Amino acid sequence: MIAVVTLVLCLPLGWFVQSRLVANTTYAVAYLWAFVFQTLYLLVDGSAFPPGEFPLSYGVTTLGVLVVGFALIALAHEARTRSEARRSARRTTPRPEAPAVA
Repeated sequence: MIAVVTLVLCLPLGWFVQSRLVANTTYAVAYLWAFVFQTLYLLVDGSAFPPGEFPLSYGVTTLGVLVVGFALIALAHEARTRSEARRSARRTTPRPEAPAVA
């Protein structure tokens, strides 16, 4: 579930939200909601985590998904910034004048 939230939210947040802080905070809130929901689902099921064993691999995996999400937001934000810079450079570049017809 957290992987789905990461894939669905990160690229659009990085592209459409101008403030990286707002995009990261929005993703973190959605991620944490999905993380709690997913963990509760796995605990209620009872077969996901053996009793008496600390699920370190689950924690490392979910932390990795969180880091990948922040990286995707940064990547999309950077791509948008470069795209806007190219677009504005095209607008400000003067076009060559056509020779006058006599």
